[in-house]
Amino acid sequence: MAKEREIKLRIDDLPALRRALAKLGAGVARPRVHETNVLFDTPDRSLAKREQLLRIRTELPMGAGRKGSPRNLVTFKRPIMTPVRSHRGEHHNVREEIEFEVTDAKALAGILEELGMRVWFQYEKFRTTFRLPASNAWAKGLLIELDETPIGVFLELEGTATAIDRAAAALGFKKQHYILANYMVLYREYCRDRGEEPRDMLFAKSEKKNGGARSEKRKTFL
Repeated sequence: MAKEREIKLRIDDLPALRRALAKLGAGVARPRVHETNVLFDTPDRSLAKREQLLRIRTELPMGAGRKGSPRNLVTFKRPIMTPVRSHRGEHHNVREEIEFEVTDAKALAGILEELGMRVWFQYEKFRTTFRLPASNAWAKGLLIELDETPIGVFLELEGTATAIDRAAAALGFKKQHYILANYMVLYREYCRDRGEEPRDMLFAKSEKKNGGARSEKRKTFL
């Protein structure tokens, strides 16, 4: 299995982040897409108990003139390994994962359900992927992913420990800003802090229709 190493960063000032990315010379590697993520498990949550994850992700291109078929990805992740410490002391999430593309997400979901699995959590977001110029050898393979979610804006950095640490520092973040929790955990914390019952992490219909445009409810994030 391939190993995935990543962190999240909470973004409170999106314009400032965009300026920092531009200063680093970051370019859009993959234009903005709308993601629908569906997690599957057995009725007794046996995967969750083993800290495993099975997900079907559907990506739909966004923006004027952007046409194309949805991209469907299946991901299986093994339990989170002990957070590793880089040479500068920062921590990162490291997991082993298998990921591959399928042409028919609905058919696969149907097969999983016939095998006794059930959908137990769904979440969506808008994602734009950036990369640094090839001249920055230290950033080879580094993915900089801007996620607009129903609970705020986050930046995911995925790559080597050195690249993650260096990019985070260049963008103005310190190790205490690193977030290791996944979106399901962050969503449940968000609901708990507001006294709300957690369900699925989905946009309001008006936000989804407007492509994640800023609403009064979310303006503090965007």
